[in-house]
Amino acid sequence: MRQIVLDTETTGLEVRQGHRLIEIACVELVERRLTGRHYQTYLNPERAIDEGARAVTGIADEFLLDKPRFHEVVDEFLAFIDGAELIIHNAAFDVGFIDAELARLNAGSLADRCQVLDTLAMARERYPGQRNSLDALCKRLGVDNSARDLHGGLIDAQLLADVYLAMTSGQVVLDLGFEGGTEASGARAVVAPVVLMHRPRVLRASDEEVRAHLQRLDALDKSAGGQSVWRRQEMEA
Repeated sequence: MRQIVLDTETTGLEVRQGHRLIEIACVELVERRLTGRHYQTYLNPERAIDEGARAVTGIADEFLLDKPRFHEVVDEFLAFIDGAELIIHNAAFDVGFIDAELARLNAGSLADRCQVLDTLAMARERYPGQRNSLDALCKRLGVDNSARDLHGGLIDAQLLADVYLAMTSGQVVLDLGFEGGTEASGARAVVAPVVLMHRPRVLRASDEEVRAHLQRLDALDKSAGGQSVWRRQEMEA
């Protein structure tokens, strides 16, 4: 399976206000392994960068003056991602900006070429109520992000690849083997081996997290009018 981990940087936050891409960066995974292939380009957005975006990315307007326009790189960009599953953190943001650029060229949309997996949605499901920014996930999953002084497309894509692999390292693939027919005697289940890309780490709750947990249990007890099921389970554990 071929996957592309993608990140973009933009002139501002709102595509509906005419903000545009200033960087696209991708790294390639094949069968859950980084191949070393990547695609990265800066872009001349033909407009000014918001002050907030300059502060976050460290990219100045002057730096982009001699960079290509999107229409000059669109073919090589689409060739790199074509047919792959895209892995994106907060996918609606990046997809919205790329689709806006494609629409200017009457070139369809990303959905015409790729499936998209949103790691932010995945993280919110796995870690409800917690911070799920890329930095927070790096810390939680033991991914070294010490080189990330500013937001940059390529380093963010590389970090997101590590985060995705760490979040999904326990998943298995089931092959129900129905190609030979639908008879029960012919069905088989095969569990594919899982390759751990990182050594598993034991993460223990901090004192602050323990206090927050106990406060939550107290609130549940109060709501239940007595000892909640969660309190009983903890006492039995």
